[in-house]
Formats: sequence, structure tokens, C-alpha cells
Amino acid sequence: MAKKQLIGIVKSAKMQQTVVVMVERKVQHKLYKKMIRINKTFKADTNGLTPKTGDTIKMEQTSPMSKGKTFKIIEIVTEGDKK
Repeated sequence: MAKKQLIGIVKSAKMQQTVVVMVERKVQHKLYKKMIRINKTFKADTNGLTPKTGDTIKMEQTSPMSKGKTFKIIEIVTEGDKK
């Protein structure tokens, strides 16, 4: 079975080896047929990389590393805005 891979934006990089990533997906409303954006946050292991807030990353599902951390970062796709 293939491991689930998601692309998302880093929302918080304040923990030591963990980042909070927001993944956005679009679904169609069943009755009104309007496209709706749904955001969900996941905790991901940095895996030796140093992502910053605003970076777009690709992450892969792993076996649970802690209570809420089940993803690890594979690569940093794009750098965020430098402020």
C-alpha cells in the first residue's frame, strides 16, 4: 500500500523537531454544488530539515512517532516570504 503524501504550508515552526502544517483541499458541496475550501492541520517531523513559517513542504505518512505526529517532511518545495 502506498504511503499518503500531502503538500501543505508550514504554520508554526516553534517546536524543536516538529512543525505544524496546514493542508488545504477543495470539495464540492453535495446540495449546492459550490466548491468549498477545507483546511486541516497536521504535525510533522522535520527529519533533519529546517523549514520556516510560510514554506511549502511535501510530507509523507509514517507510523506514529507520538500522540499527534504521524507525518515526516520529505522536501521543502518552495521557500516562504522573507519578512
